[in-house]
Amino acid sequence: MEARISIITLGVRDMERSYRFYHDSLGFPAVNKPEDGIVFFQTAGTRLAIYPLDSLAEDVSPGIDSERAGFPGMTLAHNTHTKDEVEIVLELAKDAGGLIVKSAQDADWGGYHGYFTDPDGYYWEVAWAAFWEFNEDGSLVV
Repeated sequence: MEARISIITLGVRDMERSYRFYHDSLGFPAVNKPEDGIVFFQTAGTRLAIYPLDSLAEDVSPGIDSERAGFPGMTLAHNTHTKDEVEIVLELAKDAGGLIVKSAQDADWGGYHGYFTDPDGYYWEVAWAAFWEFNEDGSLVV
């Protein structure tokens, strides 16, 4: 198996709302529309997809309860090229209906970061560090 993540799929409660959040407000280029049943967003490297929550749960295991409680045990990360971009991205998310759960602040690992949740409660870390390098395609060098 190649060490790669191809798609991160989020089970969402409202396809239109999530589409507007990611495409219209945060500016993620979309390959298709909510009425297609699944939406793929083009990002550098890994692709992000939204899919109806109940359908995703059914796809994972027929009869599974799609209602999650509390922290879903997953975060997504957006790494920025500048420190100022952290606050800009957090503000974009807030203006789009996201919830800021951790304001931009210095991180104990030496960077600067904050967290927001999207309309379905998925946690996103927005982070910057002076020591990070990026590939030409925008992906993080690790």
